[in-house]
Amino acid sequence: MDSYNQRRLSDWHITNDTMSGLQADSIRKEIGLKQILNDVFISCKAGQITGLLGRNGSGKSTLLKIIFGASDASNKYVAIDGTKLNSLFAGRNFIHYLPQGNFLPDHLRLKSIISCFCSKKNAPLILEHDFIRPFLQKKINQLSGGEKRIVEVLLMVYSDASYLLFDEPFNGISPLHIEIIKELIKKHSADKGFIITDHSYEHILDIATVVVLLDEGNTKVIKERKQLIEFGYLPDSVHQKSL
Repeated sequence: MDSYNQRRLSDWHITNDTMSGLQADSIRKEIGLKQILNDVFISCKAGQITGLLGRNGSGKSTLLKIIFGASDASNKYVAIDGTKLNSLFAGRNFIHYLPQGNFLPDHLRLKSIISCFCSKKNAPLILEHDFIRPFLQKKINQLSGGEKRIVEVLLMVYSDASYLLFDEPFNGISPLHIEIIKELIKKHSADKGFIITDHSYEHILDIATVVVLLDEGNTKVIKERKQLIEFGYLPDSVHQKSL
């Protein structure tokens, strides 16, 4: 039985009756004549890993970009501890976003990137990390896809941001690198909040403390795996798996 199935139903709860943490509410987005997001609500607190699931084209990446401030919306409310964030600039110290594609410049050495990206307080923590040390003098284009992804995740989790939005962190990398990233997320969720989306739903279910399904423009809190079948996200063939 995986960790998703071992959690108590009381752990699977999202509420908007408190202003603490990261709150994204009343988010609407249209592309052409199609309503992609329809008054969406999602939240996250420090110590919480929110897994965001949904079919291709359901608007998961769009939702993360709107929360981060990199994409516009016809309506949105994004706040941290009750303070509304009106722009990307306003949230720059509180929310960081890991995009689907690698974002590090290929021509720079890893040691230089760490110095530029990290605060004086956090840079030594990454420079001394066991995974990082062998690559410090290498340029980013000398790293594998999985190695680049781990570096990006490390830069995120050792940043000063309280909330991290991860878009497809497990895509296209080896099982070994996936497990390293999952352990980093779980470790740093002790003092940060995460919202993570990935098509590899099993990895999401393995680490998430809250699971939300984005379906037909609306979010639904998932308390049991069988609900993912009922909503049509998973096929009936997985129904026999232990709940």
